[in-house]
Amino acid sequence: MTDSELVRLITVNLEVDCGPDAPDGTPPAAWTEFHEQVLAPRNYDGVFRQEMTHSAQFNKRRLNRAAQILGGPRGDMRGWVAPTGQGNNPTGLFLRTSTFPVAQEPQLLKVWRTPPTAVITRLAEVPEVPLVMASWHGSFCSPRGRETEWEDLSALIDKVKYGSSFIGAGDCNEYPVQEGEPTRHIDWNDPAVTDLVHRFHRALKQPDGSWKSCTFLDEMMLDAGFHDPARYVAREYGKDDALHPTAGHLSDGQGHASRIDRFYMDPWMITAVEDLNVIDLSGFDNTGTGLRKSDHDAVEVVMSRKGMVEALRRQVRPEPLFFSLAS
Repeated sequence: MTDSELVRLITVNLEVDCGPDAPDGTPPAAWTEFHEQVLAPRNYDGVFRQEMTHSAQFNKRRLNRAAQILGGPRGDMRGWVAPTGQGNNPTGLFLRTSTFPVAQEPQLLKVWRTPPTAVITRLAEVPEVPLVMASWHGSFCSPRGRETEWEDLSALIDKVKYGSSFIGAGDCNEYPVQEGEPTRHIDWNDPAVTDLVHRFHRALKQPDGSWKSCTFLDEMMLDAGFHDPARYVAREYGKDDALHPTAGHLSDGQGHASRIDRFYMDPWMITAVEDLNVIDLSGFDNTGTGLRKSDHDAVEVVMSRKGMVEALRRQVRPEPLFFSLAS
């Protein structure tokens, strides 16, 4: 397919937005490098961002600069950043207005430590059907708080049964259920896991005293009939790389790498997915100091524009789930 026949989306947690601006208002060199050399050349139609720590400051100066870079010569990218909430690192979302020409202001979900940036938009070819798009960052410090956040998110996915469609992505801060995953769950009972506070943040203590990874979001989405496109691509196209880990590569005493950065889509929209790539950012110096590399990889989804049209108009069969949690 040609670029005009595709819609490209990406989610990326850029740790603390690469740091604050210089006194003259110049963003950090690492931030500029990432937007100009990593994101802009790929001509994304939607960018789901997490840890936009400095993007809402100074009258959203950096948010507007990012939209300018991502828009490229067409200059048609628009960005939003959600309220900070209890945390310090808000979420954000950028949409290309030639692809998604109509968008309502963000829908505020209130129980979150870091509220998602949730926008109701439209695909240019199907202006009559709402498309909910959400960029999230699950609470890093509260397993039960995340459960409440994900239940709040279900208010957005509920719109699908009334004719809307849904695409969401972000740092889930918890894990997919184990079935079908090539990366095993962390053994939280292993003595090699020495960061016990991290274990408390990512696992639930069982009645027998053992610890089990948090998987609430994935279970909720599967129970509700929604899909993770990484699984879809691995199954439909035989691309096992789609299930590569996205974070935890640098963790010391926290277990091994895991797939905590994920997309989810409704059962019609998932049929439009053509490809998914985990973009290795392990060499990206997100602080500009040479001392620390990026702690998250990015996840890119490539979609058929024609397929999205058919999905929004319900001209395709909804994709059944690949497996049952009860199996």
